[in-house]
Amino acid sequence: MKLEKVTETNDGRDRKWYDDACGTALGMELVGERWSLLIVRELLLGPRRFGDLRAGLPGISANVLTQRLEGLIGAGIVRRALLPPPARAQVYALTDWGRDCEPVVLGLGRWALRSPRHDPMLHFSPSALMLSLKMLLVRDRVGDLATTIGFELRGEAYRAQVAAGDIGVARAPVAGADAVLTGETSAFLPVFYGAMPLAAAVAAGTLGMSGNVELATRFSRLFALPDKIAPADG
Repeated sequence: MKLEKVTETNDGRDRKWYDDACGTALGMELVGERWSLLIVRELLLGPRRFGDLRAGLPGISANVLTQRLEGLIGAGIVRRALLPPPARAQVYALTDWGRDCEPVVLGLGRWALRSPRHDPMLHFSPSALMLSLKMLLVRDRVGDLATTIGFELRGEAYRAQVAAGDIGVARAPVAGADAVLTGETSAFLPVFYGAMPLAAAVAAGTLGMSGNVELATRFSRLFALPDKIAPADG
């Protein structure tokens, strides 16, 4: 999808938080404000409209989202663009440099999931679910599996492709996938990251499945949460 660039703004250096030459400090200045890194997360799988971003981040107000987007645009991480005709809708997209933040998002997420404070019952966006597949793939389990699994999540279509011991995810039509899974994002967690078999979730009606059952089942077993750290004393 080719997007038309709309605007440019300032360089995002209007204020400094740390006055520290360390790259980590600069990174925190760029994406360390509340919601900023989660906005980046929501854009990693492609451009989003303002309303789509709010749907993926239901705790953010329109005013704060506007402020954070302006800051990310000013920093060169996000850009405004127009969808091609006939849509011609304004969207927000990551710049090439902004997309380079993906390993940071995935690495931080995997590190934080070791905390006993992780609560899997909280809101989980479709983008977060799909990125978690990249974050929590256990490569030793892949073997010779090569498959494409489609996902229909809250009216949006995604694809996960497993090949050569790795996985790629994208927001894309499910046509041609070996199997298609449907459901609320929370319903996938006990299947992918717990002990519930995919067949049990389908039988219970929490997930829908069509296509190749064997490939979908093998796919569902490729993931695991990292081990938790010991709870802190006191």
